Amino acid sequence: MWFSFWRSRDRFSFDELRYLTDQLVKIQVVNDVNKDFVIEALRSIAELITYGDQHDTTFFEFFMEKQIMGEFVRILKISRNMTVSLQLLQTISIMIQNLKNEHAIYYMFSNEHMNYLITYSFDFKNEELLSYYISFLRAISGKLDRNTISLLVKTQEDEVVSFPLYVEAIRFAFHEESMVRTAVRALTLNVYHVGDDSVNRYVTSAPHSDYFSNLVKFFRKQCIDLNVLVSGTTTNLGADTTLSIPSAVDEIEDNLYYFSDIISAGIPDVGRLFTDNILQLLIFPLLLPSLTLKAVKGIQMGAVTSLYLICCILRIVKIKDLSNTIAAALFCPSEAFLSKSVAEPNGYMSGYDVARESQPPGSNNLTKAEVGNLSVDVANLSISPQIQPVDVSIATGNDSCDCHLPLREALLSYLTSGNDVQVSGSLSVLATLLQTKELDESMSDALGILPQRKQHKKLLLQALVGESSGEEQLFSSESGSLRNGIEFGSELDGCLQKLKEQYGVSCSFLEVRASPRVHRFQVLDALVSVFCHSNLSAETLWDGGWLLRQLLPYSEAEFNSHHRKLLKESYKNCASALIEETRGIWPDILVTVLCDEWKKCKRGIEASSPRKEPKDILFSSRKFSTEDGITSDSSFAAGERMCELVKVFVLLHQLQIFTLGRPLPEQPPIYPPADLFEDSRAKSAGIDASGPKLGNELRLVDAVPCRIAFERGKERHFFFLAISLGESGWVVLAEELPLKQHHGVVRVAAPLAGCNPKIDDKHSKWLHLRIRPYILPSMDPARSGAYGKVKTKALVDGRWTLAFRDEESCKSALAMISEELNLQSNEVGRRLKPLLDLETVVQSSNPSLGPPEASSSYSTPSNSF
Repeated sequence: MWFSFWRSRDRFSFDELRYLTDQLVKIQVVNDVNKDFVIEALRSIAELITYGDQHDTTFFEFFMEKQIMGEFVRILKISRNMTVSLQLLQTISIMIQNLKNEHAIYYMFSNEHMNYLITYSFDFKNEELLSYYISFLRAISGKLDRNTISLLVKTQEDEVVSFPLYVEAIRFAFHEESMVRTAVRALTLNVYHVGDDSVNRYVTSAPHSDYFSNLVKFFRKQCIDLNVLVSGTTTNLGADTTLSIPSAVDEIEDNLYYFSDIISAGIPDVGRLFTDNILQLLIFPLLLPSLTLKAVKGIQMGAVTSLYLICCILRIVKIKDLSNTIAAALFCPSEAFLSKSVAEPNGYMSGYDVARESQPPGSNNLTKAEVGNLSVDVANLSISPQIQPVDVSIATGNDSCDCHLPLREALLSYLTSGNDVQVSGSLSVLATLLQTKELDESMSDALGILPQRKQHKKLLLQALVGESSGEEQLFSSESGSLRNGIEFGSELDGCLQKLKEQYGVSCSFLEVRASPRVHRFQVLDALVSVFCHSNLSAETLWDGGWLLRQLLPYSEAEFNSHHRKLLKESYKNCASALIEETRGIWPDILVTVLCDEWKKCKRGIEASSPRKEPKDILFSSRKFSTEDGITSDSSFAAGERMCELVKVFVLLHQLQIFTLGRPLPEQPPIYPPADLFEDSRAKSAGIDASGPKLGNELRLVDAVPCRIAFERGKERHFFFLAISLGESGWVVLAEELPLKQHHGVVRVAAPLAGCNPKIDDKHSKWLHLRIRPYILPSMDPARSGAYGKVKTKALVDGRWTLAFRDEESCKSALAMISEELNLQSNEVGRRLKPLLDLETVVQSSNPSLGPPEASSSYSTPSNSF
């Protein structure tokens, strides 16, 4: 028999299929002697059936006639060999995936053979076997439709009572191996998207509906793990921790997209199941209570992680009821979501125990009762009908946390009193709420974040239908009408009532009944305060600029002269700092950086969506530090500070323009480059506009002879020259030409700016210079890695020590450098003058007034600006 099996035959012939089938039928027991034949026979049959499906229908007819599927099941029963089970699963998977004929698929799924294989007790301790089994299940799900799914379920009175494919698959939904979890999710989505009503009722009925709550519990565990990583970065900045966060974030967002895909299948009650579970297992007990400026004892979730997760949930899980409930919950204080034991001084929380997270994911380890009693009555607080700013004094008290402050105001307190990460997180939440399409406009208006265009549209519609309040507000700058406040209050009351009745969250504030104008003013007031902070990064301020532009109203009653005064003061302070930079270390690239950042800022704040994703708040911008080999007094650190200052200045300048209702110009209002002066040192040396190039000849006018050793023991003689050419400048070392008197060749050139010349204290003939690079490493994409971190172990400035003949020569070189530095700085300051003059802001943003005038001695604007 074995000789005949290995004899030469046509592998893809009908006779080959008949032969293999006959030999397989004769197998009565699978042992070590014949297992290789069985494995090869199973593999070959899969190839032949796949071939026949495309070329010859008689192959599959023979397959059905001989009931080979039954033989497969029989082989599995009489075999205890792992490799045979592996091959059998692979064989059937290949056949299912490659068969195109519908009748062939129907046959494969009929006669209960497939359900037998699905429910067979495989030894899943073998990881390879589990992998083949999951692939087998996924292959089946790929062929599901309204017809084939009926072959895999059992029904009674038109109701599904058994669905082995689904039940067995979700057993592995929370497996430790991500590949297994991914395959199970793909399978479940294939089931949900079939759209069979009886199957939909089956998966949403008890106990199968527990799968959805277990998904949220598993997701909650991932959120807590992420919080541990994020909290760890404050004490441990190691590479492992930094790299673990992106991986954890990807898994969390993948989970949320899976939730969204399930919801999009349109199965009744699934949206409600997810809403209830996300709110009761994650939002209410963990995320919302942590949104306080001061930590609440007993809460195991950090504020930054919570801000990120709320953004993600709103952005990805598109359920209208969920979005509106979260928005309404922001009018409640954090203590409304805490059990009474949490609010007690000892900080013990009886309703939630993180230790439970270590239980198996499939276990129902947190019942509704365990969430704790979320109901707590809050005393009514009176509020003046006049527009009020956010009361930050409560939030910043030293004796108690701000758990009694409405969460909406706690978010705004971050803007007024938080650090950079907290401000960025709060801005992300507000921007996400503003962009959440599932959120009712009335809820956005209640929060004070209804975009300007939608406010105008709402008031216009009210005016068109004859509602006086809309017409009055559209054409008046007076404060909101009582009628508007009543309508707004009644809509919000409905959401708050639902919170109390359905979720046991009780919150009664008279403040929520105030006019939306009160809340819009509070948001604008907090936003403007952001631009008055000196400890916030430019990236965060740009996010605030985007949000302010979205919310900037037409009414003077909300964005008023006080706000403009605050912005103007911040602008002036920043302009003064920018003037200092013209005499700093990087004036030669200051205008270039400013023009680049102008375009980026304009594009960013005029965009339809924020520049950053919510996850960016977990990665606070990495500053150069001593760990990067960069000291705070190095040119690299000074360059990063200069770029940061330019970004802030550009934003504040553009804010000045659009708060006046002017369009932002494409280019900043600066003067064009100046013509070269006839008596410049560069012209005397014969250097053209491109600057000194290595190997080029120049005249050694004003050059001072010196010595320098670039290598130990190898001193060289040069002529030193400092040259400025407009905004650019160089220190040059030239070698004298022996046959051409007073002429030399450029051998070394370095930037003039930032050279920081200093005569040695002990050797008056020595001049020390710092040599910085021509551009910043962060401006070179080739040298930047993930999150803008410079890919180098150490960045250090170069150092020159020039030895001159005598003290007079050394002082002459120092005077030459100072003179050229002044010329360079003055040119940069001249070009920036119209930008730094606040009075030109209106003029430069009004096309009818034309560009700012330049002195007649200057050339026309170049195309680069």
